[in-house]
Parts: sequence; C-alpha cells; structure tokens
Amino acid sequence: MMNVHISKTKHEVAESFARFLIDLSTTKDKVTVALSGGSTPKIVFDLLAEKHQDIDWSKFYFFWGDERCVPPTDEQSNYKMTVDHLLSKVSVPENNIFRVKGENDPSQEAINYGQLLKEQLPEINNIPQFDLVILGMGDDGHTASIFPHEIELWNSNNYCEVATHPDSGQKRVSLTGSIINNAQTVAFLVTGASKLEKVKTILNKEDGYLQYPASLVAPTSNNLHWFMDEDVAGE
Repeated sequence: MMNVHISKTKHEVAESFARFLIDLSTTKDKVTVALSGGSTPKIVFDLLAEKHQDIDWSKFYFFWGDERCVPPTDEQSNYKMTVDHLLSKVSVPENNIFRVKGENDPSQEAINYGQLLKEQLPEINNIPQFDLVILGMGDDGHTASIFPHEIELWNSNNYCEVATHPDSGQKRVSLTGSIINNAQTVAFLVTGASKLEKVKTILNKEDGYLQYPASLVAPTSNNLHWFMDEDVAGE
C-alpha cells in the first residue's frame, strides 16, 4: 500500500517525517535505518537534533543507502553531512554507526558493505532487511545512486553496486533494488517543483515511467510512503 503525505513546505515535510520516524521507533527495541543525503534529510536531522535529544538514540542503528566515493571529511560526503547535522549532536553509540568507506576502492567497498549488511541485519526472504530505508529522488528520477543510464544496476544480484554520476563521472556506492525492496518500510522524501513532472509520471504510471529508477521502488511489505511538499505534489 502506498501512503502519500503532503505538507505545505519543505520544512513541514521534514517535521512530518521526523514524527513518523519517532513513532516508528516507539514500536521497536532496535531500529535499523538506511539514511539518504540531500537537502530535506538535512532539515530532518537538524529538527531531530534540536527538538528530540530526549528519545532513546541507542536503539537506532544507522547505515547509508548511498555514498559518494570521497573521504568522510569531504563536504560531498553523505556521512559527513549526517555527522554535522545529527550524529555529533545526539547520543547515538559509535558502534551503532556503519558508514560506507568512500575513501576505499569503490568496487571493493561495494563488496565489503554488502557483507557488512549480511552480518548486521536480520535475514528475511534470504535478504538482509532494514526496518526503514529513506530515499530521495533526483530531477532525473534517480534514487539512492541508481541513475536512469545505469538502471540495470537496480536488478543486480549484489546488495551494493558502484554507480557513476552521469554528469560528473563521480563514483558512488549504492544499495540495489533487492535490499531496498526487502525493507519493512520505505520512505521517499521529495520536495521542489523541479520534480513535479517525474513524480506525476511515476505515481500515475504514465508512459515511460519505468525508465526512472524511483519507479522500481516497490517494497514486498507494501509499506511505501511518499513525503512531499505542495510544490512537488501539484494537484
């Protein structure tokens, strides 16, 4: 079942999702989350750090859905963004944080991170299972770091693959479709008018929608959420 949550502004989307995350955590003793980069998660992290210091952060186990192949101190690092806006400000045990080592050889790190997921997550349907995977969507319809020109990576037999940004050529390590769609819950955070047409095409399954990786997100749990602002939700 797809659940659509529409808020007026990007900030209100972040507030809505932060409440969703906290509500989810109250139902579990341990919460495994694959994090996303991007501007909306950054606001979510700021909100959580500012207003929710008091929740039990020790039950959260943080992973990443994708990472740029840069050192953890690089401004482009999704890990660094999360540290700056959340992890340095709340009491998450260091042992609960599992970063993609973007400074390593990309091909080897994709293998290593896939193995780490096997070791750290429960296996359901013979695949490691996250409690929650957070996704964004680019203007081109990509999600995680699976881009339209490499959409075949979605169906990889590996849990992680090396993706290449179509413009910069930057290498990234990304989760693939099998592990994203095996999550108990998947949540898109999508804001901004520039994404309206792609969202409309994907959600309405209009002609050509399957060329966009975001259209392939279909968790077997049927627990899919889209958190959007009015700019991207349109009518």
